Amino acid sequence: MSKVLIIPECGHNHFGNIKLAKLMIEEAKNCGAEIVKFQLYDTNKIKKFYQSRYAELKFSELTFEDVKKLKEHCDKVGIEFMASAFDIERVRWLEELKVKRHKIASRSIRDEELIRAMERTKKPIIASLGNWNDIILPKIKKAQFLYCISEYPAYIVEGQFPNSFNNNGIVGFSDHTIGCYWARESIKRGATIIEKHFTLDKKLPGHDMKGSMEPYELRDLITYAKQIERGVSF
Repeated sequence: MSKVLIIPECGHNHFGNIKLAKLMIEEAKNCGAEIVKFQLYDTNKIKKFYQSRYAELKFSELTFEDVKKLKEHCDKVGIEFMASAFDIERVRWLEELKVKRHKIASRSIRDEELIRAMERTKKPIIASLGNWNDIILPKIKKAQFLYCISEYPAYIVEGQFPNSFNNNGIVGFSDHTIGCYWARESIKRGATIIEKHFTLDKKLPGHDMKGSMEPYELRDLITYAKQIERGVSF
């Protein structure tokens, strides 16, 4: 089987605390991850101040200087920095910091202006399909697509989950479920990219904690992926 890329997504689980974010980077590296991901957005562009989760998102919003520090820390410990940019300005940030690839979040899958900006970089793109219901996949250059259900946490039953990956244009799974059952199942069915929210402790407050994995779960998932790569059957 092809190599499986496991992407721990820090999301909002760092609460805008750069020291905590750096610890998450280090722990992801210690667990064997080759890449770690963040989210870059302007809260006022995606939420009104009176809407739910506005305060949480605002609290976790990263400045360019924050992102630069995190990218430099990733370089220092030897793990790839990746981020989903929610607007063109933040694509420019990532280009200035010389990231290797870009990520399109489910919420941005129909944002043609943002997608074209990423395409112009000529870099690989990973795109989540949580808000895409069409049978035909989006036309995005150099893109790899992830099956996703945009609920936090997401609840999945067998009938709605792909029987196999990599033969229908969808190569992986962006996982918002509780636990790692469906992440493991997707690897077993041929997925080569798994993205899942990551936290140091699920007892911390936050909207995404239930569907996040702790370090021991990330370590186990990476071990499982390596076993499947070697042809071990379960």
